[in-house]
Parts: sequence; C-alpha cells; structure tokens
Amino acid sequence: MLLLGIDTATSAVTVAVHDGDGVLAECSTLDARRHGEYLAPGITQTLADAGRTVDEVTAVVVGTGPGPFTGLRIGLVTARTFAFARGIPVFGVCSLDAMAHQAWLEDAAGLGQSLVVATDARRKEVYWARYNVCPAGALRRGEPMVAKAGAIADDVRGLPVAGRGAVLYAEWFGRRVGPLDVSAGALADLAARRLAAGEELGAADPMYLRRPDAMPLALRKQVLP
Repeated sequence: MLLLGIDTATSAVTVAVHDGDGVLAECSTLDARRHGEYLAPGITQTLADAGRTVDEVTAVVVGTGPGPFTGLRIGLVTARTFAFARGIPVFGVCSLDAMAHQAWLEDAAGLGQSLVVATDARRKEVYWARYNVCPAGALRRGEPMVAKAGAIADDVRGLPVAGRGAVLYAEWFGRRVGPLDVSAGALADLAARRLAAGEELGAADPMYLRRPDAMPLALRKQVLP
C-alpha cells in the first residue's frame, strides 16, 4: 500500500505519503486563497521527500470537507485526476474526522470522553462535528454541520475543541486542543487504519453544506427569495 493523501478543505494545502505503517513524508502550506498554486508542487515535493514515484502510488485519499467551495474543489479534482491518470482508486474521508484523529493521536488521554472539531466557514460561522473519544479513536456523532459559533455554544460548552473555530470564536468555545488545520498525514493515517480494519471508505464527493458565494446571475435570481 502507498497512499497519497490530499486535503484543501482548510487554510492548509497539505499532501502526505503513507505506506500503510506510517507517514513517509508530508508537506503543508498555509494559504487559504492559493490552493491551486501550491497543491501540484506539494505532491511532487512530497513524493520526492518520501523517495517514491508516481507509479508506486496505489490509491489516493482526499479530504471531502466540509470546506469553502473553491479550495475544497481544487483538492477533490486533483485527487480524482491523479487517480484516473494512474488507474487507481480514490477515496474520500471527512476532513473534520482527520482533525479529530490527529487530536486523538496527539493526546487521547487528555481529551476526555468528547471532542469537538470546528473549522472556519466564514460569515462568522463554523463547520463543526462532535466526537466520542474511546480507545479505538475519535468517533463522529452524526453528520457535520454549519452554524454560527454562538448558536452551538451551549451544545459544546466545556468540551475540548480542535480547529481554527476555537481561536476565531474563543468566547464561545472551550479549551483548544489539537490541530488548527487538516494534516494530510493524519488523513492518510486514518484512511490506512480504516482499510486495515476492513472498512469501506467513502467516495471522493464534497461536503459543501451550503451553496457557493459565487454563481451565475440567472441562477442567483432563482435561488434568492
């Protein structure tokens, strides 16, 4: 197994190579508006750092968000194109799950029994999900959602929170833990563990949760009240 992990759902343009046992190399660049410029060079650099070639990659795993429309789409299209060109499978993993997994890897004992991941959704909102923490990992409860930070404060009060939402809206959230952005290494590691356990990974389909800000004028007139 040689997984190429890709995620562009947060401010990080992140790529990793995982051989089924561990991360061989990872490259991350923080820039919320230049995903398209950094992703392809990041793939080339990460494969070189791992001492592997394109031909050795056996599958691609990509973060499916939720995340902003443009950045998320770049990662998904790149992953699908790479996999199609190589004739290998492409899998999707929720980006919030990858962040929860990283927080669990870093300090499982310190998280307690519950964890929240909240990333920046702009418009003073967050993409968020709640997780049960157990010896097997961080297991998501329900589907990811988008909401105003203040609107979910009572639901998550006192729980450890990973992601930039914990920094941007510190007045609403509890103790900050874990990563601020997605790590492709954690994403690939989570996918490798699920595959090793015989789980079926999802498709590389995006979790947008809401319409894009930009759309053709005619379509905008149709959806506006």
